[in-house]
Amino acid sequence: MDVASTLPIQFIYKTITGNIGRGQAFGFLNLLRLWRLRRVAELFKRLEKDPHFNYFLIRVIKLLCVTIFWIHLAGCILYWIAFHYPRPTETWIGSQVEDFKERSIWLGYTYSMYWSIVTLTTVGYGDLHAVNSREKTFNMFYMLFNIGLTAYIIGNMTNLVVHGALRTFSMRSAINQILRYTSKNRLPDTMREQMLAHMQLKFKTAELRQEEVLQDLPKAIRSSINQHLFRSVIVEAYLFKGFPNGLIVQLVSQIQAEYFPPKMEIILQNEIPTDFYIIVSGGVDIVASKGVSEQVLAKLGPGSMAGEIGVVFNIPQPFTVRTRRLSQVIRIGHHKFKEMVQSDNDVDAKMIITNFMNYLKGLNDELKKEIPFLRDLLADADAQVQETVQTEETPQSNNEEIVTVSRDEYEQKEERRSEGVPKRVIIHGKAPPNQDNNNNGDSNGRLIILPDSIQLLFDLAEKKLGKRGSTIAMADGAHVEQIDALRENDHLYIF
Repeated sequence: MDVASTLPIQFIYKTITGNIGRGQAFGFLNLLRLWRLRRVAELFKRLEKDPHFNYFLIRVIKLLCVTIFWIHLAGCILYWIAFHYPRPTETWIGSQVEDFKERSIWLGYTYSMYWSIVTLTTVGYGDLHAVNSREKTFNMFYMLFNIGLTAYIIGNMTNLVVHGALRTFSMRSAINQILRYTSKNRLPDTMREQMLAHMQLKFKTAELRQEEVLQDLPKAIRSSINQHLFRSVIVEAYLFKGFPNGLIVQLVSQIQAEYFPPKMEIILQNEIPTDFYIIVSGGVDIVASKGVSEQVLAKLGPGSMAGEIGVVFNIPQPFTVRTRRLSQVIRIGHHKFKEMVQSDNDVDAKMIITNFMNYLKGLNDELKKEIPFLRDLLADADAQVQETVQTEETPQSNNEEIVTVSRDEYEQKEERRSEGVPKRVIIHGKAPPNQDNNNNGDSNGRLIILPDSIQLLFDLAEKKLGKRGSTIAMADGAHVEQIDALRENDHLYIF
C-alpha cells in the first residue's frame, strides 16, 4: 500500500500508451494517496512526545489539520456529486452557477469549501443548499458526522485548557480545605497563616523539587542529581569535615531536600529527635522558649547545621529552629546517620565525634546553658585528652601504675567508639523513687558513657557522684546484673 500510494499512475499510463490518463478510474486510483495520511498521524504522535516542541501548540495544529482535512474532503465529495449529476442545473452549485463545469475548477472549490465550513459550523445561511436527493442524502450523513467531529475538537481543546490550569485548581482546592479545617477546629490565626504559607510554597517550588518525577528515575540517576546539587554543601558541613569520599557519596544518596517559608518552625523544642538539617539557602533562628517569652540565641546561614545536637545525644531537641526567610534545607534521618557511623571503620565514627565535640566547645554560653549535661561532657572530654597526653609522655614500664579510674573510663569509651556510637546513660546517687521517697543525693543525675562492666560502672559512679554504691537499679526498682541489658538514655540508680 505504501508503494501503491506513491506511484505516478497517470504518468505511467501515458508512458506506456502515449495517451493522457483521464476519467473516473484514474480519480479513484488517486485516492490511494490518502493511505499516506497514517504517516501524518504517526508524525504528530512523535511530535507530541518530543520534548523539543510545545505540546499545546502541536495539539492545536493537529486539531486544525484534522478540521481542514474533513472540510476539504466533504467539499470535494459534494462537488463530485454535482459534477456527475445528469442535470447540472438541478444541483446545489448549478442553481447558482449554471455553467460551473466550464468555469475554473477553483471557482467550484471555493463554493465547495464555503458550503462545507457553513455546514460544519451549523450557521446555514441557506444560499447554498441541497437540491436533488443525492445531495440531501450526503448532507444528512455529513451533518451527523459533524456532531462527532465537533465533540472531538471541543473536547480536546477543553482538555488542553483545563490541563494548563490544573495546578492552580489543585492549589485553590487545598487552600479551601485548610481554611475549612482551621475554622472547624478554631485554630489560631498564626497556625492558619503557617499552614497557608506552607501550602503555597509547596506549589511554588513544585517545579524545583519534582518529587514525583524523581521517584520514577533509577537510583543511580537520583544519586547523580543529589551529588550535583548538594555534595558541596555536605562537604562544607562541620560534622563531615575530613569525611572519606565513599561515605560522602552514601550520605548524599540518602538525603532529601525541602523548602520552608519564612517564620516556619523546622524543629520544635523538646520534640523527639528524628532528623537533623543542613541549610542550603536562606537562614534560620535558634530560639529558646522562656515560659511565655522566647529568646533568639543564634542565627544560622547557608552551610550551617540544625538539630544535630538532639540526634547525636539522643535527647529531646534543646532549641526551636525557625526560618527567617524562604529556606532550602537538606534533611538527614536519625537512623540513616546512626547506621553510617556504626560502620566497621572506627576512624569515621571518631572523626564525627571529634568534629562534634570541637563544635560544642565553640558554642556561646547561652547555647551551652540550654543543652542538658553539656558541661559535664565537655569537662570529661578535656580530662580524657589530658590523661592521654600524660600517658603518652610516661615510660612504658610505669604505665601500670599511672592508670586510674579515669583512664579505664577512657579506654572503655574508646572501645565502645570502635564499635560505633557509644551508649549514654544517666546515673543517680540514690535509690529509685519507688524505693526512696526522699530527695537526698543527686536529683538531676550525670550523663556518662556506659563502660563494659558493672565494676567499672561502680568506679565511674564513685568518681562522678562522690560516693560508692553497691547496688544498681532501674527506675522501676529492677536490679541490674548484666551491663549489656542496658539501653541508650536509661536512668540508673546507684546506692
